[in-house]
Amino acid sequence: MKKLLIFAISALTLIGCSSNQRGELVGAENGNSWTPEQPLGMTYIPAGSFTMGAADYDVAATMTAPSKTVSVASFYMDETEITNNEYRQFVHWVRDSLVRYKLAMRAYEENLTDDEGLGYYRFKDVDTSESPYYQYLMDKNDAMIDEPEIPEGRVLDWSKDIVWDVENYPSVEYAEILDSMYVPVEERLYGERILDSRKLKYSYYWLDTQKAVKEGGNRNKFIKKEELFIYPDTAVWVRDFSYSYNEPMQRDYFWHAAYNDYPVVGVTYEQAKAFCAWRTKYKNDWLRANGNPTINPFRLPTEAEWEYAARGGLEYSTYPWGGPYAQDDRGCFMANFKPMRGDYLADGALYTVQADAYYPNDYGLYNMAGNVSEWTSTAYDVSAYYFVSTMNPNYQDSGNKRKVIRGGSWKDVAYYLQVSTRDYEYKDTARSYIGFRTVQSYQGTGM
Repeated sequence: MKKLLIFAISALTLIGCSSNQRGELVGAENGNSWTPEQPLGMTYIPAGSFTMGAADYDVAATMTAPSKTVSVASFYMDETEITNNEYRQFVHWVRDSLVRYKLAMRAYEENLTDDEGLGYYRFKDVDTSESPYYQYLMDKNDAMIDEPEIPEGRVLDWSKDIVWDVENYPSVEYAEILDSMYVPVEERLYGERILDSRKLKYSYYWLDTQKAVKEGGNRNKFIKKEELFIYPDTAVWVRDFSYSYNEPMQRDYFWHAAYNDYPVVGVTYEQAKAFCAWRTKYKNDWLRANGNPTINPFRLPTEAEWEYAARGGLEYSTYPWGGPYAQDDRGCFMANFKPMRGDYLADGALYTVQADAYYPNDYGLYNMAGNVSEWTSTAYDVSAYYFVSTMNPNYQDSGNKRKVIRGGSWKDVAYYLQVSTRDYEYKDTARSYIGFRTVQSYQGTGM
């Protein structure tokens, strides 16, 4: 009798648990609904197949881009190259985090309260009282924050505004800390305060998936830490061109408001990759804080993704606008490059132009030819097209220091503007004619 009673109770329990499912296979509930959101300033590139490589004949006889049919998954891509103003947001975030850290550490070392001078900027305590999980992490002495120098159980308080106007500095101590972010007095010209780019270091972590898949083992073996200076190399304007007067561009191009909407240059592949990591963190931190699912990381496009997007859905095209000419039927040049045997101004610009200048291609992407060449995530190999996959092709080799750049630039002849032309630069090298744009893999099939 007892056995029958237990069986009856168990049966009722099972029926009760599945009353909404009627015993059917309906999948696990993850608690989240998902609606794709197109990132600001990006355009959707649908999945598709195309003929990658030279569409006609190999003018330069490079033999590096034979025709090959490949397929790529859907993704989002920046409508324009990353601009000076957008990259400055990254620079300012790094600057602000360093200033907040310096102010908070001084308050921590002097044990100041909120209403005592620099105590206003002290670290914020992590509230673990309502979260047993966070309390568990504290007990295990686990790192909850990226900066190991920050005292345990505390984080930077981003709600407190930083005073940048020297006339309104609240104290001498504050002035000392803020001034440490600028070049030393003895290095200033006519007393002008200039941000010291040598102080702007950014650290981030990433998982080496390729190596992890090949070697296997504990996950922590493949977590890599990167730490690098992120300020653009403005000296490229002078260094790239011998016996040429480009000092005004070196002095003004990155920081002056006149160039806000121009593509950032002087950025290495590693700096572009760091920008992607920061942009991902910046967005996902906001999403987590508001109880939303996180998104795929922002990253540099693969060479195949870049060419597919540049073609704008046009098969066998020479340029993003079709072709085969770099001028339209009225004789106007379609991009910013070096036409007419070196007449830089024939297309209307001597150096770069605004990132949204000229007409976009059929995917709504601007300057996929000319203006600045763009970094991709693909390692350069002259014979890569012969051995890479036909599905989302991408050649990766950590020992290869050369990275594919695409699109040609303001200082290149028309050949480099062709959608199939391949070129490269060393990933630790910055140039006045190389910038980048980011992509984000679409979450779903996205047909």
